[in-house]
Amino acid sequence: MAAETKIKKQRAPRTGRAPAAKVPADRSPRPPKAAKVEAPNRLRIRVRAYEHGILDSSVKQIIDTATRYNAEIVGPVPLPIDIKKYTVNRAAFIDKDSREQFEMRIHKRMIDILNPAPKVIEALTNIDLPSGVSIDVKMM
Repeated sequence: MAAETKIKKQRAPRTGRAPAAKVPADRSPRPPKAAKVEAPNRLRIRVRAYEHGILDSSVKQIIDTATRYNAEIVGPVPLPIDIKKYTVNRAAFIDKDSREQFEMRIHKRMIDILNPAPKVIEALTNIDLPSGVSIDVKMM
């Protein structure tokens, strides 16, 4: 047994894929990608409120302001209503079985303005919305 020695073969670590084929230096393995066409700039406006009537009038005001400057508008898209429910005991000390349930509904709308001009953005920042309406603006 002293004369026999085991020689262990060294293996390349397994990566789960086949070994890459040799490619000549003058050729790349993939064809060059075409120039990426840039998507149009987009102004995404999300409007939220507890009352749907105030929300709809605010959305109409935003759309009227954007159409005044010939902006291309997508929407308003109604988003799912967030409903937060709360259960409260009616009495402080006894009657655990007697409870009241309350809920708050948050209505949401989304408006996209494609390729907004600087005048449109300036007009939207100066718009006066009623209290209770929150607005989130994102440039995409």
